[in-house]
Order: sequence, then structure tokens, then C-alpha cells
Amino acid sequence: MPELPEVENIVRILRPKVVGKEILAVKAFDPKLQSLPQSLGVPAKVFELVRKGKYIVFDLGERKLVLHLRMSGHLFWTPSLLEIPKHTRLSLRFSDGALLFVDPRRLGTAEVVEEFAEPLGPDALGDLSFLNKALQQSRAPIKLWLLDQRNIAGLGNIYACEALFLAGIDPRRPASSLTKGEVAQLKEAIHRVLREALEAMGTTLRDEAYRTPEGESGDYEPRVYGREGLPCLRCGTPIVRIELGGRGTYFCPRCQH
Repeated sequence: MPELPEVENIVRILRPKVVGKEILAVKAFDPKLQSLPQSLGVPAKVFELVRKGKYIVFDLGERKLVLHLRMSGHLFWTPSLLEIPKHTRLSLRFSDGALLFVDPRRLGTAEVVEEFAEPLGPDALGDLSFLNKALQQSRAPIKLWLLDQRNIAGLGNIYACEALFLAGIDPRRPASSLTKGEVAQLKEAIHRVLREALEAMGTTLRDEAYRTPEGESGDYEPRVYGREGLPCLRCGTPIVRIELGGRGTYFCPRCQH
């Protein structure tokens, strides 16, 4: 699933391609999105393109086009619409190319709203000083707390596992059990992991084939995520996978406590 680093890179790549230009035509290939072309209306000038948590927001002035890629969604830029890739759900045509929303599992969303109003917590790339107080107010497992976008926006399964590993924190521990020192380590680990992934253009795994709008894969290599049974890169202990809140959770039982 595209998380903050993947979505941020998508926005950075697309911004110079679409900002200041007009969407000249919209076509929905998925019945779920049939009403979108009419509600968007064309031509529609893109004044800005921003990331809100894991959402992609096209600022069209009085309206906003909001996309969430979910499990398998991709945005691809193409100079031509001569060939539409399989699983394309939506196309936005510009004067010099088109943006395609491709989504094999059809779990992603696209909607036109007057204002973006998702109840998101502070951005995970921003100031994390709020964690000192916020974590003390919850008994939820720290991994699940981090995944709740109302608490902190942008983290998903991969980078929550990675940050907790770097911080040496067991993902099952209640959020309120973290000491001040551990919270400080967690804040540093979150920023470190996200910046590493941003620089590597995100994470591409075999079962979650993220690609940039230009078709490139991400080069970030997880330390624990997806490495069940493989030796921990710190101590050599086999990485363990458990189910936590219905999500696969990876950690080192020796390094994380």
C-alpha cells in the first residue's frame, strides 16, 4: 500500500506536470466512478497538487479532486492515450499527456469535494512533539496507534514496523507504557525511516507493486517488514510475524521490548 513516502514522491513528480494546466477531459472506466466526470467538470485548472497524509489532493479552485490509492492503486503519466493499461479506472487528459488511475483491486477512491475534510492527525513528517502527551492517553498497542490516521497521518503497515524496529519497541506494547526516552527514540525513528524511504523513492514489494508515475520502482529495503524467519540485521534472531489488528506485523523478539 502506498504510504507517506510513496504518495509524497508521486506528488513531487506530478506537480510540475499538472500544476497550472487544465484538465481537458475526464473518462471513467469503472462504474464506481461514473459520476466523477460530471461532478469534476472540464476544463478544470489545477492550481496546486498536495499530499494530505496518504491522500492526493488536486486543488481546482472551488473544488478539490481527492484520490486515495489504497492497496493497489497507481497513478501513471503517459504522453499518449493510444493504449490504456489493464485495470485503468480513470483518466485525466491534459494538453501534453494524461494521468491514469490504475487500480487492480478497485479499492482506491476518487471524489470531488468542496473542501478536504478528512479527520487526519498531525503529519508524520512534521513536528512530533505531540506524541509525548498523546501516547500517554491510550492503552492501544503502539503499532495500531501509529496506524490510526486520526492520531498521526501518513504511516502505514510497512513504516510503522520499520520505525518500531529502529526504536527497539515491541509493537504489542500499550502506547501509554512507553517511557519519555522511548518516545524520543520513536520520534527520531519515524523521521529517519520516512526520510530514507523518500530518498529511495519508496518501497516496492512483490505483492504490493508500487510504481512512480513514470513507472519506476522504489528502492527502500525494509529491515523487518516482509522478512519473517530471516535473521535480524542487528542480532541474527529470526524475524517474527504476528497478526495485530488484522495486519501482518513484523519485529525482532530480541531487539524490540
